[in-house]
Amino acid sequence: MDRALYVAMTGAKQTLQAQAVNSHNLANASTVGFKAELAAQQAMDVQGGGLPSRVNTQLKGSGWDSSMGSVQQTGRDLDIALDQDRWLAVQAPDGSEAYTRGGELSLDVNGQLRTASGLAVLGDGGPVSIPQSSSLTLGSDGSISIVPLGQGAETTATVGRLRVVEARPEQLERGPDGLFRAKAGQALEAAAGKVMTPGAVETSNVNISEAMVNMIQLARAFEMQTKLMRAAEDNAQAASSLVRMG
Repeated sequence: MDRALYVAMTGAKQTLQAQAVNSHNLANASTVGFKAELAAQQAMDVQGGGLPSRVNTQLKGSGWDSSMGSVQQTGRDLDIALDQDRWLAVQAPDGSEAYTRGGELSLDVNGQLRTASGLAVLGDGGPVSIPQSSSLTLGSDGSISIVPLGQGAETTATVGRLRVVEARPEQLERGPDGLFRAKAGQALEAAAGKVMTPGAVETSNVNISEAMVNMIQLARAFEMQTKLMRAAEDNAQAASSLVRMG
């Protein structure tokens, strides 16, 4: 009887966690460059003394959906949509190098290029700072060109290049902050040639219809697991009554 409780109790707990993952995906369905998180449940034997007759349900993170979202034209000079397996390098809050596909960029009051979440964008030599200019253009190769303030178009100059690396999904791991980092032992090289489409962004790859269906399925699974716990409790009470009567 307690075996049923093990399965139902741990299953209900992990179903709630899976629902949290699914809800997080839904909440980011409109976040530029967001990659849906994946999760699956599996049976795990309970470790420790005693007979190997107890089984837990455990949520196993199965990574993230590496498929590309759709490319949406915006016309903004500082918007970029990265090509497949291309990642923009940013400075994480702890100062380390991390990667994102969020291409909504902007300049702060100090002329530093930042992501929509405020992270500093990295170039070949560190965080990118743009001199005062009358216009700014990002090239498909990641180059940054400006027309100096008060000058004509004939004075256009390249002042830097975004650090864009080439990385396959298996070379990256996702952190709790939503940023991606190279796995241990993986050295990511700068991508050459065309790496992005300026004036556009990559939308989230979350499938809203699928996520809504998954939410309903998880809710029903949780309901079934709680019913099983109540049934196990009822059976235990009935068995206890029979023992007392005997």
